[in-house]
Amino acid sequence: MQAFSPRNSISANWSTMIMFALGFWLSGSLVFDFLVVPGMLTTGMMNEPGFASAGYVIFGTFNHLELLCAATVLAGCLVYRYGSNRASNVDAKSVLLASGLLIIALTYTYILTPQMSSLGMPLDLFATAKVMPTSMASMHIAYWSLEIAKLVSAAFLLRLFYRNSCSIG
Repeated sequence: MQAFSPRNSISANWSTMIMFALGFWLSGSLVFDFLVVPGMLTTGMMNEPGFASAGYVIFGTFNHLELLCAATVLAGCLVYRYGSNRASNVDAKSVLLASGLLIIALTYTYILTPQMSSLGMPLDLFATAKVMPTSMASMHIAYWSLEIAKLVSAAFLLRLFYRNSCSIG
């Protein structure tokens, strides 16, 4: 009796995994960008003293999910580009876009979110006027620029892999 079953010849359906990761990532980003952030802004939560630490936890957790999605997409693109025997229309541009998505997720996780949270921390308990630092505005511009690039790249890859899965089947 064997302890392990022999390996099946059925490989993972990378196209489905990539489309699921991209769909989850896009929908989560759109929910954050158009529901969560405006909701926090309109309710005045961003002016609360503990918002910076709460925002770091919320956005940091989502950024780590983005890293998982970006790594899955890049791994799938590499499998299609270099490891797949069947013909597909995944080219080097797709691998570059997936690499760019991973770089964007890394930038969010390890540069923008910690910096923006640290700028939002109240260091003077006796200050009455809350003024947004000038460097925060440039970080918001960088964030929204990367967000647009992420959404466009992810939509392009989702479209490519959807078409690829339809033409294979």
